[in-house]
Amino acid sequence: MRAFLTGATGFVGGYLARHLEGCGDAVSGLAAGIDVRDGAQLEAALVAAAPDVVYHLAALTHVGRSWEAPAETFSVNALGTLALLEAARRLETPPAVVLVSSAEVYGSGDGRPLRESSPLVPVSPYAASKVAAEFLGVQAAAGRGLRVVRARPFNHVGPGQSDAFVVAALARRIAEAELAGGGVVRVGNLTPQRDVTDVRDVVRAYRLLAEHGVAGEVYNVCTGRTFAISELLDRLVGLARCPIEVTFDPELARPVDVPVLLGDATQLARRTGWSPEIGLDETLADVLEHWRAEVTAGRSSGA
Repeated sequence: MRAFLTGATGFVGGYLARHLEGCGDAVSGLAAGIDVRDGAQLEAALVAAAPDVVYHLAALTHVGRSWEAPAETFSVNALGTLALLEAARRLETPPAVVLVSSAEVYGSGDGRPLRESSPLVPVSPYAASKVAAEFLGVQAAAGRGLRVVRARPFNHVGPGQSDAFVVAALARRIAEAELAGGGVVRVGNLTPQRDVTDVRDVVRAYRLLAEHGVAGEVYNVCTGRTFAISELLDRLVGLARCPIEVTFDPELARPVDVPVLLGDATQLARRTGWSPEIGLDETLADVLEHWRAEVTAGRSSGA
């Protein structure tokens, strides 16, 4: 398959590109510096690539920061998706599109597993932008005939993720404390419960959806288990090589935190045969090892 990625240089994009290449796909991506909202440049890139499938990853993804820049978040995530879909449909042979959304669109559930039919109740600007992007995909499938398949990943983590996200942030603070021989790790709200999947499992799901997903449908990508942020922290602290003290910092708390996000991936499994293969402990160990290398390299360079 010829695959084209928006957001190819991002955290998930890098893993997806490597996975696709490992499957024998020819991979190209939107060049760095091109605004995903620029329809003319998008169309030119797609014409040159002539892809069989487009994986649309490009987005502003930080929930907390979306409160500070709601208009920009909506513009990039929704209007960027519209530009991509419009460019794709104008190709002589329109590609399939795997449109990556987010479980944040569900908002606060009641603690039971969220299915694709569950109501969408976005409670952050980021979540609202993803709802809009999704429904642009629905319209493109129904009204334009594009084969748009939507993926709703729940929280996904792995080595190389920005420390703007909670697991990476905790791992970095622990690695820094280790380098100092011990110290304090600042934390925000530890009560939210999240369904956490390794990014390497997530990108496998995306390719399977490109092959087997049904146009117009949406698929949760998740494990079906939740862990409180406090448990993720405890597991990371348990891997630490020195004593760690934890202290709450209100500056790290978000205006609104969804209490529980628990998913049901039955539809994905039935359609593609996908199931997660990498356990949480392996993921956390890999993330912490990544940050140990990063902070040691930073110390060595004098950064």
